[in-house]
Amino acid sequence: MGAGLEDQTVNHEGQSKGEAPIYELEDEPPLGETIFLGLQHMLAMFVGIVTPPIIIAGVAGLGVRETGFFVSMALIISGVTSYVQCRRFGAVGSGLLGVHGTSFTFVPMAIAAANQGGIPLVLGMALAASPVEIVLSRFVKQAKKFFPPVVTGTVVMLIGMGLMEVGITDLAGGQGAQNFGSPMNLLLGTFVLLTIIFCNRYGSGLVKVGAIFIGLAAGYLISIPLGIINFKPIFDAGWFTIPIPFKYGLEFKWAHLLPWMLAYFITSIETIGDLTAIAVNSGEPIEGKIHRERLSRGMLADGLGSALAAVFNTMPNTTFSQNAGVIQLTKVGSKVVGYAVAGMLFLLGILPKIGAIVSVMPSPVLGGATIALFGMVATSGIRIIVRDGLNDRKIFILSIALSLGLGVIMNPKVVDQLPKWLSTILSSGVTVGALSAMLLNLFLPAKETVEESTEEDLDL
Repeated sequence: MGAGLEDQTVNHEGQSKGEAPIYELEDEPPLGETIFLGLQHMLAMFVGIVTPPIIIAGVAGLGVRETGFFVSMALIISGVTSYVQCRRFGAVGSGLLGVHGTSFTFVPMAIAAANQGGIPLVLGMALAASPVEIVLSRFVKQAKKFFPPVVTGTVVMLIGMGLMEVGITDLAGGQGAQNFGSPMNLLLGTFVLLTIIFCNRYGSGLVKVGAIFIGLAAGYLISIPLGIINFKPIFDAGWFTIPIPFKYGLEFKWAHLLPWMLAYFITSIETIGDLTAIAVNSGEPIEGKIHRERLSRGMLADGLGSALAAVFNTMPNTTFSQNAGVIQLTKVGSKVVGYAVAGMLFLLGILPKIGAIVSVMPSPVLGGATIALFGMVATSGIRIIVRDGLNDRKIFILSIALSLGLGVIMNPKVVDQLPKWLSTILSSGVTVGALSAMLLNLFLPAKETVEESTEEDLDL
């Protein structure tokens, strides 16, 4: 059993303050709770995993059956790489409850590649550029001065804030929905959100830790009599998917290499932020040798996992941000839960009909849950930044980085007139904010004394 609900203190290795996890990293919850908690993580990430391959399959002109295979492989590889990330094999895997999914960071590059060379060029470029993150993973210690808490916390905040648009869009009905913003959509999403809030704040035991699943299940069940679930994809889905390496082949074009390399650099920065958020929400150290080694092994798992994804016909993957919010909400950081998530994702890929049951979940139901989870990700960033107090320098760095990063997130067209290679880099608000925070941290002198804030002032 975990540490219970006692308040944590900051230890000598930079462990986070706040409410201690119910189940800590090495704890093993009972089987029923493990499955319940795993379902919450899986539901929170499912749409994020399947959406990028669906987009790229459409651009590449794949048929229904081939699109299904492309999506199934994304789920299978996400399951395999999630297990490696949580379980850790030697120098590969952080050993934290970090689960993997298809990365949206690569969608613009994959669209350009799919337009010119179809799926073979997408997979070829993904494989050719994957050593970028693999190499970067070996230099985490040297890069430490570039990623102090004020930088990693800012990145985590921007990741969460950037995802909020996705959550509120789903709550209103989903992108392109004809009834977008209808009272029924808003009420359904709000019902799910209120159910999660009630279960989390007033429930106990399994009800409390299972708040997300309960909210999603309640919303799903209510959607059936409302007639807003399309069951046809379930009947049309196949029964079994057999992984076939290099099914589509590989192609390579030099003109696409730089954007793909930049995408791997961007996702490396995001992975540092994600794993730091997962660590702080799990009550684990976020400074010192332990954390550096976890970041290094976690980034290596990301890079090797993306290479494996290309071999098995799907897009690169990365540690998922939204699941850090699940950890914060449930107060469960046990990596055993990660094993359960990995198994579920693998089964969803191998058995497409089961995956289809999840895939037909109405967008407002999912949005009602993710709007809370993405907010949790953002607040994880705040906890990282204020962990050792606030001072004028931190506030200045944070304010400038957030302004620039959120500005690009809100209006990405501001960089459209720049050279293509530069607009590709700066079209990501997370990247803009991260680079701004890194540069300001390097060039703004730090005083020897830090203006510490009390726990009461920070409302921790």
